[in-house]
Parts: sequence; C-alpha cells; structure tokens
Amino acid sequence: MVYKYDFLVIGAGVAGMSYALKVARAKKGRVCIICKTTLDEANTTFAQGGIASVTNLELDNFDKHIEDTMIAGDNISDRKAVEQVVRRAPEQIQELVGWGVNFDRRADGDFDLHREGGHSEFRILHHADDTGAEIQRGLMEAVRACPDIEVKEHHFAVEIITQHHLGAKVTRRSPYINCYGAYVLNPDTEKVDTYLSKVTVMCTGGCGAVYQTTSNPVIATGDGIAMVYRAKGTVQDMEFVQFHPTVLHNPNEAHPAYLITEAMRGYGGILRLPDGRTFMEKYDERLSLAPRDIVARAIDKEMKIHGLDHVCLDVTHKPADETRAHFPNIYQKCLSIGIDITKDYIPVRPAAHYMCGGIKVDINGLSSIDQLYALGECSCTGLHGGNRLASNSLIEAVVYADAAARHSLEHIDLYDFNERVPEWDDEGTMTNEEKVLITQSVKEVGQIMSGYVGIVRSDLRLHRAWDRLDMLYEETERLFKRVKASKDICELRNMINVGYLITRFALERKESRGLHFTTDYPVHAYDK
Repeated sequence: MVYKYDFLVIGAGVAGMSYALKVARAKKGRVCIICKTTLDEANTTFAQGGIASVTNLELDNFDKHIEDTMIAGDNISDRKAVEQVVRRAPEQIQELVGWGVNFDRRADGDFDLHREGGHSEFRILHHADDTGAEIQRGLMEAVRACPDIEVKEHHFAVEIITQHHLGAKVTRRSPYINCYGAYVLNPDTEKVDTYLSKVTVMCTGGCGAVYQTTSNPVIATGDGIAMVYRAKGTVQDMEFVQFHPTVLHNPNEAHPAYLITEAMRGYGGILRLPDGRTFMEKYDERLSLAPRDIVARAIDKEMKIHGLDHVCLDVTHKPADETRAHFPNIYQKCLSIGIDITKDYIPVRPAAHYMCGGIKVDINGLSSIDQLYALGECSCTGLHGGNRLASNSLIEAVVYADAAARHSLEHIDLYDFNERVPEWDDEGTMTNEEKVLITQSVKEVGQIMSGYVGIVRSDLRLHRAWDRLDMLYEETERLFKRVKASKDICELRNMINVGYLITRFALERKESRGLHFTTDYPVHAYDK
C-alpha cells in the first residue's frame, strides 16, 4: 500500500504531538503520526520531575537559566541553542496550558516551582510527581480531538526513504540527501507499506533500552537515530549517555526501573550509604544537588568501594504529610514493596536515562537530510552539551517543535511527493521462526553496553564492546536479509547500530568530559 501525507511524524511523545498540533492548526496539509505502540507509551510519560522555565521573574531570569545549562553541559553546549530554548520557554509553557496541561499551582495561583540538581533557582513546573504523564495526557486529548491529525498506533517505521531507494549511490559525502517519507510496518497485514511525505519529522525518543538497567520503557531502542544513521545522516555527541543517579533498586522488577525523581533531592533528600553515612561531600560542594553526571559517578564509585548494589535516599527528616503530598506516586510505589519513605531510606542506584546526543539538527530542528526534521530526545540540538540539566528535555522538545513547525510550514509549498519511490521488496524472504536468536541477541546488547560502555569506561572495555557488537551486527544483518521485516528484528538492528555509535564516539573522545568518563583520560573536577 502507498499512503501520502504532507507531514509524516514518526513518534508520539511531547515533541511529535506538539509538532503535529502546530502544523495541523495551519491547515496546510494532511498530518499523520506513526506510533510504535500506543499514544500513552512514550518516554514523555515516564518523566516525573518536571519542565524547566523561567516564570518567577522576581527571583529568576533567563541569564541564570542559560548559565546553569552551560555549566551542567560542561561548557560545550551550543549557546545559540541554549538561548533559544530558555528564552522561548515561557510562551511554550502557556501553549501547553492552552492544550489542557495542568501544572501544580500555589494558593495564590502562581506556579508551584521545584528546584533540581544544577539549577540555581526554583524554576521547575510540575504536576505532583508525574509531570510527563500529565503532559502526555493533555497532548493526547488535543491530538485525538483534532480532525486533521491521523494517528496510526502499533505501526513501526522500518527505514526512511531517500535517493538510495531510487538506485542512486548515497554516501556520507553526498552533498544533498532528500527524505521522501518512510517504509512502515503494518501489524495487521504484516506488510511494509510506503508512506510518501513532503516533510518527515523524527520524534522517536531515546535509546535507554540498549542498557540492562534503564528508566526508559522497553520501546526506547534508538530507532530514529539508527534509521537516520543508516540513511547517511549526521549524528553527534553519542558518547554522552546520561545515567539518572536514582532509580528504585528493586531486583524483582525489570526495566523500566522505577524513577525516583531528582525533585526529591531538590525537596531536601539526602544521599546516604545503607549505614546512614553521607558521602557526597567527598565529590562536590553542592552535595546531593550536584549535576547528574557527578552524582551518578559518585554513587557508582561508592557502590564499588563498599561492594554494594545500591545506596540510599533519605527524606525521613521531612514532614510525612508534605512528602506524601509532593510525591504520591513514589510513596505508593515504595509502599507496594514494603518501604515507607516517610520512615525508611529509599534504596537507589543509577540507570541509563537520557541520550544527550543524537541526530544533528540546526536551530530549526532540520537534520543534514533535506525535508527531514528531528525533535526531542532522538535529536542533538546542542542544548545539552556534555550533560543535560535536569528538566531541560521536555522544554527543549516543545521549543524545537515550534521552531520546526514554523520552518516546515514556510517551506512546505516548495516540496512535492516523489512518485518514483518503489514499494518495499521482500521477495524471497520467509517468516522468521528463530525468535530465540533475536531474544538472546537483545540480552547480549544490554550486557555488552552495561558491562563495557557504562558510567565509567576505558579503552580496553570500549574495544571489547566494539568487537562483540560487530559480531552481533554481522549475525543480525544476515538474518534480516533472510526473513520478513518484523518489529523485533528491526528493533534489534537499531539497538546494535546505536550501541556501536555510543561506543565509537566514546573511543574518539580522548578526554573525560561531561557524562563521558574514561579511566584512560581521568581528568575531572573531583580528581584534581
């Protein structure tokens, strides 16, 4: 089957849905959202802490937020990107509110603001401790109420379409690469359909599922990054994988590991060893409110020194009623496994959480491939540099969705559908009966990445990861050519591609910077 849409959005988190709503409002063509599972299962849903924006002008200002972001990013963030996000944030917050998103407010009607690690002021808007889920809810309702947006749930984008599919030779040195849409797997027919588009927008989220322990849902397999890389698009900063310092240590629960929001440390939570001793004073003067990279490495080091599988977060000194009111979901989750956070320490450990790199885009969200934009976690705007400042991701997504919507609407009339694109060719392939091979390979990717490309790295570990991933790549490509396309094997291909990119970029950076810490070049603040 061949479908035609003016705007094809691949992914349905805050970036994809807000972009779709903005272009649909302009009435300049048909809009389709390709959703890998259902609308409510996106990384956005799992974001607990909040969304950063300067709103209290009596205490806060743009310059403070800009400097906090630059410092957290180890001063390699793109200042133009930082300024765009920070300065445009307030208007995008108002747009979210207009779409029905509810943020907590004080009795006087002003936003109830939290403070998180790396922020110099209280500027985090939130909805209790499930802000992402509230944003996703508000946007889902707006999307479903919009007659100009078609949503295709349980559809899986296999590849983006470029000149390569028309027989042209496309390399990383090709001066122009154009995107004509995507090949998309239909779960009902088990066929790969052709989706032609004038503008394609990649909003596929992160890649935490390539690690054994992650706060991300199992669908976060780096699909967009892998598709664009295979299409010879430019990716950047893949070595900067953010590990959230505090997920709930629960050996009985596979990923996603339950996130203990950074707002809990902003609230006054103290990191301790299980025996009650504090340790952050050894690593940073900001103690438990230091940026995530410092806290995650500190916890990792303490776990190794003491032979622990977790450390603890303590909020028992805070008023019990206040804790339950601020963090109702965390309270109930911990209670379900026998932990009363008003009386007991919370067992926590780091987990893969956020990809700061991704598909390189300009200030308008446009990738190196013409007619292809990338938004949200799969993109690399330059905002995060070496380390993302807490709660900057959701605001980046909506600000860049706005920039991309404006830019693509200005250029949509210059584009047309490419009618010469061939349909997907699966002649000669067969149904895959060897699902165990895929399942086992997925486990191996997680073991390789967690064992060798984790919080602390070395060239020896990275080369070992490279060799293991290369073997998995060759095996998987041979299988992919033999069998019909399925979600399982496509996800595996993407995970291997992303694992390779993280490893390659980590090997190429000959310094410890931001989230990338290597024992071969161990220059870091607390080692000086």
